Amino acid sequence: MSPHTFIFMGQSGSGKGEQTRLIQKVLKEKDPNGEIYYLETGNNFRKFVSGESYSSKLSKSVAEEGKLQPAFLAVYFWSENLINNLKNNEHLIFDGICRRIEETQVFTTAMGFYDRKPIVIYVKVSRKWATDRLLSRGRADDVDMKQLNGRLDWFEEFTLPVIEYFKTNDRYTVLEINGEQTIEEVHAEIINKLDW
Repeated sequence: MSPHTFIFMGQSGSGKGEQTRLIQKVLKEKDPNGEIYYLETGNNFRKFVSGESYSSKLSKSVAEEGKLQPAFLAVYFWSENLINNLKNNEHLIFDGICRRIEETQVFTTAMGFYDRKPIVIYVKVSRKWATDRLLSRGRADDVDMKQLNGRLDWFEEFTLPVIEYFKTNDRYTVLEINGEQTIEEVHAEIINKLDW
């Protein structure tokens, strides 16, 4: 099986993280000897903002306002990971990447460098659906309404244009998935649209 590259996108609370775990399980079944490189940037940012460096403290202030982190930090986190850890034939799964156009343009150069043509899985949900899911999740950065609304706002302002960019760039294939279903139904729709 040739290596696949997936980018999972969706509003906070869309359930994309759960879908990345399910797609990894399917890849392991379809390609038992294949390796999977999974890169989720949210955990990196949460660790970073709890640090004591000047940059960490500035980043924490951005997070507390519910604002989008600057593109250079996002690029740093995923590019350092790829440069130092990527092997030749791994399946690649990205979660929480390409949240604004500037970052996405740099990411596209990386995909050209590694000769990858990602499939973008856009788990689409309404703002109300996302809010209800986030509040029920109960994570510390989900219960603060200022942070929560800030994240929902910047997705609409910055990340929706990224999805449109992907749709118009022939390096990417975009699969739009109805996220307002059960986890199993969302997964089934992804598998069906992948023609697996």
